[in-house]
Amino acid sequence: MDIPQWLNIIIRSVLLVMVLFLLTKWLGKKQLSQLSFFEYIAGITIGSIAAEISTGLETNFFHGLYSMLVWTAIPFFAGLLAIKSKKARDFIEGRETVVIKDGKIQEENLTKQKYTVDELLHLLRKKNAFQVSDVEFAVLEANGDLNVLLKKEKQPVTPQDLDLETAPVKVPETVILEGKVVDSGLAACGLTREWLDVELQKLGIVLDNVYIGQVDSYGQLTADLYDDKIKLPKPQEKPMLLSALKKCHADLESFALATENEAAKQMYKENSEKLAEIIKNSEYLLVN
Repeated sequence: MDIPQWLNIIIRSVLLVMVLFLLTKWLGKKQLSQLSFFEYIAGITIGSIAAEISTGLETNFFHGLYSMLVWTAIPFFAGLLAIKSKKARDFIEGRETVVIKDGKIQEENLTKQKYTVDELLHLLRKKNAFQVSDVEFAVLEANGDLNVLLKKEKQPVTPQDLDLETAPVKVPETVILEGKVVDSGLAACGLTREWLDVELQKLGIVLDNVYIGQVDSYGQLTADLYDDKIKLPKPQEKPMLLSALKKCHADLESFALATENEAAKQMYKENSEKLAEIIKNSEYLLVN
């Protein structure tokens, strides 16, 4: 019995989706921006062959599969060769190119890569570099990405630059998801449902209205609500702690001035200086 053409197309298409999935798994996981020119061309060709086999009823199904296997095997073995040989890798995948050095565009390298100055400036803006002279080094990778190193004086100030010690930042834990409590997230933070109820009361919200709630490294609950019109109050724990530290520092200085006892005066003064150092090192963490 002859199979209707529409059913034949459906069967071919389903089989080809399964074959393409298996072939893609065989080639490995790479995003489109990470593909070499060779892999990109092979991918387009394999897709074209699959489309032709799926709808071209006059063509031989297995001949198309053989062609797809060949086009899949070539980039696969080329990738293995690239792993083994640096020269082969440079030829197949390409090499990175320096396009800016010491704040100056390398015009010859830019021309070799078929890039215009406008295209380079566009890529720089995507990296938050709006002036060429601010760039110490810019490299155009083989996959087309541009990596930029700003000059030292143009880089953002970090706590390390200020000789400030910082606590390690932990991954935020999700404790509420779509109005439901995530007990595993609470357990990872060492917190309980009772703590969560108190925090929700402080924010003036109910559990059912929370789309996602997370606890950050400092133990603060942040929430995204279903109703975006509701404005949540900013957490006050850190500002209140900073205020308490500053008040304590002022009290110690006041006690040092008020007492006649030299030993007590020295004690108040020393602790006042220690507290001032603590406030200086932690203030940037407590202002927000």
